[in-house]
Amino acid sequence: MKKLRFLLALLAIFSLFAVSCGDDDSADEPEPAAAEDDAPDSGLIFHMITHSDDGPFWSVVKRGAEAAAADVGVTLVWNPSNNDPGVQASDIAAAVAANTDGIAASLPSPDQLIPPLQEAVAAGIPVYTLNSGVNDYQTIGATSHVGQTEVIAGNGAGHRFNALGATKVLCGIQEQDNVALGERCDGLAETFNGEVIQGFMDLDANQVAQEGAINAALAANSDIDGFLGVGPVIAMSGLAAAKALGKDVGNSFHVGGFDITPDIIDAIEAGEVAFTVDQQQYLQGYIPVVLMYLEVTNQNTLGGGLPILTGPGFVTPDNASAVKALVAAGTR
Repeated sequence: MKKLRFLLALLAIFSLFAVSCGDDDSADEPEPAAAEDDAPDSGLIFHMITHSDDGPFWSVVKRGAEAAAADVGVTLVWNPSNNDPGVQASDIAAAVAANTDGIAASLPSPDQLIPPLQEAVAAGIPVYTLNSGVNDYQTIGATSHVGQTEVIAGNGAGHRFNALGATKVLCGIQEQDNVALGERCDGLAETFNGEVIQGFMDLDANQVAQEGAINAALAANSDIDGFLGVGPVIAMSGLAAAKALGKDVGNSFHVGGFDITPDIIDAIEAGEVAFTVDQQQYLQGYIPVVLMYLEVTNQNTLGGGLPILTGPGFVTPDNASAVKALVAAGTR
C-alpha cells in the first residue's frame, strides 16, 4: 500500500509538470505532522514556512503538505506567521540553524525574506517557494516555485469582468504588504476594459472593519459596478457590503474573488458571486514536500528553472457543484 501511494505521489508531480509546460495566528511552537504508520520512514525533516493565518485557504495548503509528508515518510514542521514577515524570517533562520533537510516558503515580503532564504541555499538546503514568490525564487537560488503567476490570474479576472459588462471595478486587498495580491489587481487592470480602483480594505481577521471599508469605498463611488476581492474572505466581505448598499448583485453589480471556501462556493451557486480564481492550494502544500524529498533522496528536480504552475483555473456556476464536494472533503 505504501509503495502504491508513493507511486501515485510521483505520478501527480509528473502530471502537474506536463500541464504547466503545456499552456493566521502564528503558533508558539512548530506543529510536526507525523507520517502514517505504514509510510516509509526516511528520517528527513522538512519545514514549510509561510505567512499563513491557518484560515480557510491555508488550512487546505497545510492539509496537502501533511498528506505528502505521510505519503513519502518525512516529518513536516509547519510554521505559520499570521502575515508577519519578521516572524517568518525568524522561523527560516531557526530552520537553517536546526539543519533542516528542506525549506518550502511563501514570499509575500521579498525584501525581508530573500536574505534568510539565500542563507539557506548557501548552507546547502534545498529551497522551494510556494504561493507567492514567482518573481523572486531565482534570485534566492530556489530550485523552483510552486503556484500561479498572479498577473496572469488577474488578467483572467479582467476578461471575465469584461464579459459580465462591468465598467468600473474596485479591487480590494486584504494584506497591505503582500506584493502578490497587488499583482492580482495589476493583472485585472491590464485586461479590463474599464476603470480599476485598487485599495487596502483591512485584514481578513477583522471582517467587520473589512466590510465597512468596502462599504465606504463603494458609497463614495456610486458608479462602481464590480468588486474583485483578491482572496475568498474579502470577496465575501465585498458581497456583504454591496448587498448592504442595495446593489443588485448578480445582475447590475458583479462580484469576483480569488481562491475557494465553502462560503464563496455557496455564493457562486446562488448566483451572487460570478466567479472565483482557483490556484489549487492543496497542490501548493503537497507538491513542494514531494519535490524536496526527490531532490534530497534522488537528486531529482522539476521545472527546468521555470515555475510549476497550479493555476489559474476558475470556479463558476457551471462547475461549482462539482467542486463543492471536494471543498467539503478539505482538498479544494
